[in-house]
Amino acid sequence: MTARTLMIQGTCSSAGKSLLTAALCRIFRRHGLRVAPFKAQNMSNNAAVCADGGEIGRSQAFQALACGIEPTVQMNPVLLKPEADSRSQVIVNGKPWNNLNARDYFERSKMLWSEMTSALDSLREEYDLVIIEGAGSPAELNLQEFDFVNMRVAHYADAPVLLVGNIELGGIFAQLLGTLSLLPDKDRQQVCGLIVNKFRGDQSLFDDGVKILEERSGLPVFGVIPWVTDLNLPEEDAAPVQETRNSPQTPTDQIDIAVIYFPRISNLDDVDALRSESNTRIRFVRSARHLGSPDAILLPGTKSTLDDLAWLRETGLADAIIDAAEQGIEVIGLCGGYQMLGTRIENPHQFESDIPGADGLGLLPVQTTFEQTPKQTKQTTATICENSPVPGTTGLIVSGYEIHQGTSTADDGWLNASGVACHCDSSGYNNTVWGCYLHGLFHNDRFRAAWIEKICRRTGKDSSSSKPYAVLIEHELDRLADEVEAALGTDRLMQLINSQVETVS
Repeated sequence: MTARTLMIQGTCSSAGKSLLTAALCRIFRRHGLRVAPFKAQNMSNNAAVCADGGEIGRSQAFQALACGIEPTVQMNPVLLKPEADSRSQVIVNGKPWNNLNARDYFERSKMLWSEMTSALDSLREEYDLVIIEGAGSPAELNLQEFDFVNMRVAHYADAPVLLVGNIELGGIFAQLLGTLSLLPDKDRQQVCGLIVNKFRGDQSLFDDGVKILEERSGLPVFGVIPWVTDLNLPEEDAAPVQETRNSPQTPTDQIDIAVIYFPRISNLDDVDALRSESNTRIRFVRSARHLGSPDAILLPGTKSTLDDLAWLRETGLADAIIDAAEQGIEVIGLCGGYQMLGTRIENPHQFESDIPGADGLGLLPVQTTFEQTPKQTKQTTATICENSPVPGTTGLIVSGYEIHQGTSTADDGWLNASGVACHCDSSGYNNTVWGCYLHGLFHNDRFRAAWIEKICRRTGKDSSSSKPYAVLIEHELDRLADEVEAALGTDRLMQLINSQVETVS
């Protein structure tokens, strides 16, 4: 039997499509259906690595978690990873396909339609229900010729579409009614209902708003979903992160962690587990004047190490980070951030950047070269063999994933894993400068707890018991699903997907 489908489209980016899709995945799973997520094309540097080494958008991996299944490349057959303002690396079925500017991609994107439909077909053969997520808005008039992520997918799968607007942004009537008015009749007929998302306060104040939307659209409002307070779940793909501009010198009992927000930042989910801790404070920093004197500085991944290293110097952050390390402040580099901490980066073939090479920050005895070798994408398990970065962790097994182009060499290694270059500083700074290629390192509960304890001992701050991150995520997913199911109604949702039973085969 071919699986039924349901599609979530939004009036704009940040309408809440990704989290709503995850909530629906969890809801239908709880009702006994075998569910899978699907997004034909995603644009994000926040990627995940599947068991076979293929890359997909992190949001689809999270949605797979909501379904209780392992992520596969079929869930996101095309992934665009921006390298510059108008150029992206194109990942097809989990593997690098090409590096294209926006115009070239649009011209060549039509040849990817068969890859998308094949991926969706394979999911429909395996599951009872596929929840499909759109991208951006279906009413981008200048791009409709190239838009195969929204209505073209809906028509192919004969998927009923729920159109979502974000009332938090303001202009909810213009969002929903305006989008509908711009759709061709064929596309508009595919929309079966509206959803108002992220409502704050007394929902009864919007009762008249619901009536207006229904009268003017001729469609039912499936529900008004409340703003779920303090929801501790990963950010959506392109959700903007604002620099923390309040004084970094403000006294706090929490561990103050400054995360450098590179222009081409990637895999920001590395900080999610740290953000979940009650005694940590995450600040995203884009300028030297807002760095202050944190307890730790984290240089995360980046899609273009050399370009962002140049930006680090232009902003004065490079010197500020070196000064902080000399003062004994913990400095950690993950993936691209790890490469920057070394002495030199060579780029003879100009991967991801036109810069042929540059000196690193010189805080680690590490040299990196971007060679003409396949990109490293794999899930990794490693054993900690050196106690210096985080005392008390020798022998601990940690797991995560790698996504990187460069190869790094160094004298001292603290992780033992085949093909993984992970090194700590052995030349000073009191073992407070270290890094690795292992994304997801802080998702390992025992490692995260030991690192927090190390920082607390150094700063004199009180540590708290670390919560298992996977347990927290499951709890938060269920909390989100509860809110969404209460707002949309179980019977209405089931009726919507069951209406396809006679039309699918």
